[in-house]
Amino acid sequence: MADPYHNNIYHQGDGDSYGTYGQGGQDDAASDATEGHDEEDQMYEGEYQGIPHPDEVKAARRAARAKARTVADAVSEQEELAEQYEDIMEDCGHGKFQWTLFVVLGLALMADSVECFVVALVLPSAEKDMCLSHAEKGMLGLIVFLGMMFGAFIWGGLADKVGRRKCLIIVLAMNCISAFFSSFAQGYGFFLFFRLFSGIGIGGSVPIVYSYFSEFLQMNKRGEHLSWLCMFWMMGGIYASFTAWGIIPRYGWGFSMGTEFQFHSWRVFVLVCALPAIAAFVGLIFMPESPRFLLENAKHDEAWMILKQVHDTNWRAKGEPERVFTVTHIKIPKTQEDEFIEIQTATGTAFQRWVVRTLTLTKLVIKNVLSLFGRDLRLATLLMAIIWFTMAFSFYGLSVWFPDMIKHLQHEEYESKLKVFHREKVEQFHFNFSLENQVHKEGEYINDKFIDIEMKSVKFEDSLFVDCFFENIRSTETIFENCTIRSTVFYDTDLYEEKFIDCTFENVTFLHNKKGCHLDYEEENDVLVYLVSFLGSLAVLPGNIISALFMDKIGRIKIIGGSMLISAGCTFFLFLSFSQAAIIAWQCLFCGVSVAAWNGIQVITVELYPASKRATAFGVLNAICKLAAILGSSIFASFVGITKVIPILLSCIALVGGGVLALKLPETREKVLL
Repeated sequence: MADPYHNNIYHQGDGDSYGTYGQGGQDDAASDATEGHDEEDQMYEGEYQGIPHPDEVKAARRAARAKARTVADAVSEQEELAEQYEDIMEDCGHGKFQWTLFVVLGLALMADSVECFVVALVLPSAEKDMCLSHAEKGMLGLIVFLGMMFGAFIWGGLADKVGRRKCLIIVLAMNCISAFFSSFAQGYGFFLFFRLFSGIGIGGSVPIVYSYFSEFLQMNKRGEHLSWLCMFWMMGGIYASFTAWGIIPRYGWGFSMGTEFQFHSWRVFVLVCALPAIAAFVGLIFMPESPRFLLENAKHDEAWMILKQVHDTNWRAKGEPERVFTVTHIKIPKTQEDEFIEIQTATGTAFQRWVVRTLTLTKLVIKNVLSLFGRDLRLATLLMAIIWFTMAFSFYGLSVWFPDMIKHLQHEEYESKLKVFHREKVEQFHFNFSLENQVHKEGEYINDKFIDIEMKSVKFEDSLFVDCFFENIRSTETIFENCTIRSTVFYDTDLYEEKFIDCTFENVTFLHNKKGCHLDYEEENDVLVYLVSFLGSLAVLPGNIISALFMDKIGRIKIIGGSMLISAGCTFFLFLSFSQAAIIAWQCLFCGVSVAAWNGIQVITVELYPASKRATAFGVLNAICKLAAILGSSIFASFVGITKVIPILLSCIALVGGGVLALKLPETREKVLL
């Protein structure tokens, strides 16, 4: 049988391959790496303390892996390549290059987090600015997750065929462009379209970011540093809530051009939310492609140059610029996909070549997706799909339920203070004060003036208005029901026809009605909206730190299973939440515990799949996550004000089921990336 790999062998020193690395050729490699130094200069400072030299530790790990390979009945060439790549990354070390990439990719992850928060934070203002109905508000909240679902699937698949860096640059550019245009969109339709487009773009960032970063990490650093990367998602939530609180309530942060074009402060906030994506886009321009992706696509020389760059950058930063990158050749798989595309696109017009290339690429992506359900990966994919779904269903469902329950409690408290006036008779009176949270039944208002006032949650029922004058009235949730209105003038008000239900008009005049919807930043932007978002994001900090420190010590499986089961227990305390403070406290506890499961799920997803399918698998599973988020948020929100039993039981059952299944997954902390 022909060797599916090229005859390119990874050489270290004077010809010893990684199949025997750490044995015969190690002395030569050491002499190359320490050329130009005296023996005294190479004295290891921990030698007298009994601390093994880092090179000895690496050699021991390699010897253990080599021994495991000899014990195994057969080692696939894919595993052999993975072992070789792991040894190269150990030689490159962990340093300045990885930390630079960590910040750049963290900003991209932060952009994804901001996208999840931005609509919820601007909705109280946007609904007034664009006169949104309840159905339109619901669609605006779901459209982002819908876009992110498709984006994760599409860009995850493309990242395995086109490249991690290239696809990530495209999705960040889409997010930046969409944020710019959506901030200026005046109509609901355009705003909805650009938020959908933004979601499709940024939805691909999570699968690519984790796949990309993991391929620059050695095995003993992978779990910890992927977990630290997750902290940027927390930082995105803090950034969004903090900037929203600082910008949106400030009405002066905006301008208008007549009545047709309004640019209020919430639109400024939408622009500011694009800053993490812009910063990540700029930083990514200076980052290289994943060498592991290049090796999988038979681009040996490009991969070698990047690995040398990583090696030299790290060792120069550590004060050892004399370290020599001794790799000459690396085994690479022989791929025919690129050759096939080139043959198909060598002739024809530019459009025909584009069509052929696009169709071929689509077929390859679909083939890669279907391979996730092949014999070797079927069980892992099924388990991971269920775990992703149950975790997202509970987390996002409760993330919507918590603030909605707070609003419901606020509404109940507000209604408890309702003032009811029966059969009041007011004549020749000038109302120059606002009316709020009142019901007026069977009243008579004769020759009265309502000027420069606000009516909020006011209802006039079975009342009579005669010779009255309304001027410069701003109203919120105000209606006139079964009223008789005679010889009355409405001048410069927002009291439209829909606010008069079954009313009788006699000689009534409406002049210069207000256009658009009323914006009241002090009332509509309760600081509690930003506080809940901020505390929920900040609460995950302890869980992030603990999971990062223990991810490589106790393993991914115990982190995921334990976190999900403890989170399920936390949900039962929600039965004891009878106040706003209690709900906020339980929200913080739930977020702080569940984040460890999220970190473990993302780490193990990277490690379960080979390089040729890693981003594709992550994209498919992340798309399932967004689908669960849509279902969870819709179902949980529908029970607000009705019952808390069903949302709590649903979240608990889902978390317990996912946590138990997580314990069936294979442990991957001591497994090299395939």
